[in-house]
Amino acid sequence: MRKFAVIGLGRFGRKLAVSLAASEAEVIAIDQNRDIVEQISDEVAQAVRLDSTDENALRSQGVHKVDVAIVGIGQSGRGFESSILTVVNLKAMGVPIVYARAETLVQGQVLEKVGAAEVIYPEIESAQRWAGKLITPHIVDKIDLSPGYSLASIIAPASFHERTVLDLQLRHNYGVNLVSVKRGENVEDETLKGEIINVPLPDTVIYQGDTLMITGSDENLAKMPAK
Repeated sequence: MRKFAVIGLGRFGRKLAVSLAASEAEVIAIDQNRDIVEQISDEVAQAVRLDSTDENALRSQGVHKVDVAIVGIGQSGRGFESSILTVVNLKAMGVPIVYARAETLVQGQVLEKVGAAEVIYPEIESAQRWAGKLITPHIVDKIDLSPGYSLASIIAPASFHERTVLDLQLRHNYGVNLVSVKRGENVEDETLKGEIINVPLPDTVIYQGDTLMITGSDENLAKMPAK
């Protein structure tokens, strides 16, 4: 189970933390406001009131052990300064992946320079969509076709390498349908890199790194293997 820290529990941060927890991820939710922390405490694995600009405080709650941290601190007042210091602390502690919220492009560029892997612009992207992105990083794109049903692009994992469509049995094993295949870097014939197979046949061979366009329920898409 992947472990996340969500720091800053405003509207975006709270929705993100709850959505991640609902996807069965282990979530540490952090804010300086005691009331906000108490409100979310029953919805996540751990809810903590602390100052995220204090590295020792973060360590005391095991934040240095998470797989991903999301800094969702609001940018009003000294919020942007707190976001910068928090990102710096997280990277100094060795957190592998840090995302940070920004309201402007300039803020985003600054956060990337101090260590944010990617910047979240909540005015553009919803918390629920980001939760899906964090839970299933191997899904590179997703289009909602109807409530609970989507068309998604996933990167073929190592477990799919050099196996045929017939052997993979995607519909039987995962409840999804394969629409198309775009060849990646591991195809045997280099001239076929980037080739798009719009009608994959049962004997079509899949290679690790191929992009697979699939359809299915959001629940089944989330269960697709990443390795």
